[in-house]
Amino acid sequence: MGEHPGQAAGVEGLAVEVGPGGVVEGVEPVEDGDGGKSLSDGLSEAIERVATRHPECDLSNPGTPSATVAVLRQGDTAFEYLVLADSPIVLERVGDYEVITDLRVDDVLPELQAEVAGHETHTPGHREALQHLVRAQREVRNTPEGYWVAASAPVAAHHALTGAIPIGELQAAAVMSDGVSRLVTEYRMADWAEVFKVLRADGPHGLIASVRKIEATDPTGRRWPRYKSGDDATVAFCQW
Repeated sequence: MGEHPGQAAGVEGLAVEVGPGGVVEGVEPVEDGDGGKSLSDGLSEAIERVATRHPECDLSNPGTPSATVAVLRQGDTAFEYLVLADSPIVLERVGDYEVITDLRVDDVLPELQAEVAGHETHTPGHREALQHLVRAQREVRNTPEGYWVAASAPVAAHHALTGAIPIGELQAAAVMSDGVSRLVTEYRMADWAEVFKVLRADGPHGLIASVRKIEATDPTGRRWPRYKSGDDATVAFCQW
């Protein structure tokens, strides 16, 4: 998660499994500071730059490191946003909240997702089902039949959700990983008004602590089936 003057961005790395000829390092953040470009063009160029730094790697390998991306940028008259994959941006207007998130991955391989959900976490059955799902997802990642993430293909940036909101309409915004948003979307233990109240009172650390406290009551995913006990949790909170 990163913040720059007028911009907040979140990049969450996806699970990496190195195979023969694959990339041998972790996910590298990508960003573009040129406000003259669209966010899609900036992300596309950044992906291409990162890919060119690794000529020794087989970037067609399905295990190539990849990441979700969420960016909120302030312009002269509007806030621009880009969301690629399931790290959301939550916008607070007067008495209303809008969630911008890309959940296309949830529509892919539903039968394998259900198989994972049928096991408690930290069990052999769960690990086997999850490995099967992840390997199958990689085969359709960044394809029209699947879903899109930031990896080695610059074209993925142009499949992101993008838009703009007039500056006067927003009171606050939160750019976060889905490891935080699930407090509302999956666990249903808070609503967005409560999330923003915690952010104002206790900041991102306080909100993440709330998520971890809830997860600790269900460590094996019996109540809330999930891929692991607690996912990566990051938040950038902006208010005006």
